[in-house]
Amino acid sequence: MQTVVLAAGAGTRMRPLTDRRPKPTLPVADRTLVEHVVDGAVDAGASRVVVVVGYAADAVREALDDRDVTFVRQEHRRGTADAVRAARDALDDAPFAVLNGDVLYDRASLADLYDAGPAVGACRVDDPASYGVLEVGDDDRVRGVVEKPANPTSNLVNAGAYVFPASARDWLDVDESDRGEYELTDVLERACDAVDVRAVAVDRWLDVGRPWELLAANEWKLGELDRRIDGEVHPSADLRGSVVVEAGATVDAGVVIEGPALVRAGANVGPNAYVRGATLVSEGTNVGHAVEIKNSVLMAGATVGHLSYAGDSILARDVNFGAGTTVANLRHDDADVTVRVKGDPVSTGRRKFGVVCGDGAKTGIDTALNAGVVLGTEARTEPGETVRRDRGRSA
Repeated sequence: MQTVVLAAGAGTRMRPLTDRRPKPTLPVADRTLVEHVVDGAVDAGASRVVVVVGYAADAVREALDDRDVTFVRQEHRRGTADAVRAARDALDDAPFAVLNGDVLYDRASLADLYDAGPAVGACRVDDPASYGVLEVGDDDRVRGVVEKPANPTSNLVNAGAYVFPASARDWLDVDESDRGEYELTDVLERACDAVDVRAVAVDRWLDVGRPWELLAANEWKLGELDRRIDGEVHPSADLRGSVVVEAGATVDAGVVIEGPALVRAGANVGPNAYVRGATLVSEGTNVGHAVEIKNSVLMAGATVGHLSYAGDSILARDVNFGAGTTVANLRHDDADVTVRVKGDPVSTGRRKFGVVCGDGAKTGIDTALNAGVVLGTEARTEPGETVRRDRGRSA
């Protein structure tokens, strides 16, 4: 099954994490998001993979440089059908699958999708009004899709994974939508009119569109890692459960790590640090003396100074927390934490969520960061400051 992976978007809802990199290259456990998608497709039966790139294309190419894929470029990024159209000349005259480069699927469901084509991945959700709702008959044949309906007829939604017949290569020249884009769902509608398209249940999927969903992606994929200790670990360190310490990483005296956790090459943890929950400590990261990190993502080169706490947070590359920096990750009213996305407050759906810090953000000593705060790329705080509002956010 030849497979098109869409990885051309800018990922604006993920800012500031995508200010300097495309969303598909964000870290999820031991590889990037797009690597998980490509590897999952190959495991499910993809015989050939075509990756559509656009925004910061070189970063996607670099992430996949050790994989056998073909790259094509979407020049103007005018929607998902336009993205697949950019890959049309790279496809053989045979059925083809389309996957989003920022969506995780369980591999067994992908294999079922490939076997059932023409097909669309389908998943049941609590809030179908936020998705494309599939209209499916009793025979599991898809009749169509309704985008974000005010009154959904079911909770079965389009999971963004497709297998199209070979003839669909000629159906990609769709009309422009009301959003000013060329939509792949219009191609799906054409397929539903021309052939039998089946709804294939997807047991597990995750659209990684916003920062807290990057946390969820790491919780999923870190939980799949098997314990492995290849780095330098002090005899007095206590590693519990599924902990991976890569070669070239150092875990110092008095450190406690409760898995699932991954400490990548070049990272240093401790002494006397506590790492727990689903936590990624990326390459070149430093976790100092008496620091606690809980259920967080620390990207390459991040430093959390001694006597600091970060919970349920994402620290991008080269973030530096001054000594005594404390992150709040729980509201006093126990309501779900909200984060501003493209200027609007959005519920994370999480009772516990800390902060999001863009590349190079720095805090002064004894800074306190409130739950849901976003520090933009290169943002700064003063010593002893309490930060209750976003600072230096990208537009």
